[in-house]
Amino acid sequence: MTLEQYLEEACVLEASEIDKVKLIFFYFFTKKELDCFSVSDVFEWFDNIHLSKPNSSRLKSKIAASRAFVRGPSKDTFKLHASTIKALDSQFPDIKTKSESILTDETVIPFDVYSQSRGYIKSLCDQVNASYHYNIFDGCAVLMRRLIEILLIHSFEETDSSEGIKDGNGNYIPLEQIVVKAKSSASLSLSRDTRGLLDTFRQLGNFSAHKIHYNCRRSDVDKIKMKYRAAIEELMYKSGNRT
Repeated sequence: MTLEQYLEEACVLEASEIDKVKLIFFYFFTKKELDCFSVSDVFEWFDNIHLSKPNSSRLKSKIAASRAFVRGPSKDTFKLHASTIKALDSQFPDIKTKSESILTDETVIPFDVYSQSRGYIKSLCDQVNASYHYNIFDGCAVLMRRLIEILLIHSFEETDSSEGIKDGNGNYIPLEQIVVKAKSSASLSLSRDTRGLLDTFRQLGNFSAHKIHYNCRRSDVDKIKMKYRAAIEELMYKSGNRT
């Protein structure tokens, strides 16, 4: 469980000041094995999650008077009481579970472009955004290529012409050949900009996946990011993933 997920589940933002301290420290105690804390630590926690800074002396007095805490091993430090730990362990048993949620913002593809799509496509779009956000640009390029391929296949399926992108064994042909067919397909009727850039999107992903001495950079993605977003939105409609 991430800190953001825990803050929401534990309703930390709506808790009293002393309960905020108790709940936030419990997270770090459990996840980071932090044994004790000081008032200055509380100030840092509150600042990181955009809470107002409490009064130092008043907060220290509240913590010292609370039965949820005991004195720490050094001066002006505190720990959770054993009974508090036991109660919070029961209340939040999943806190140590690693989340599979993809933490992302809308760096490449706006959420409203893919919010109505299939679950695996939403997950893929989230991964495109997350990899760009965290500077994993080779991963971003490969995922961008994969998303284009999936949406092109679904677009052909939506127009009942998917047999044209399969080989004799019923397997989908390589993306390079799918792109050639997509650019000339009257049934897809892609816009001129999208037709002109499909190979660019494909090649960027190919370079990151297969070119030994190549590393994708932010600037490589930035050059095509706006047009890629427009192409994805068009293919979301063509593939029936957005209405």
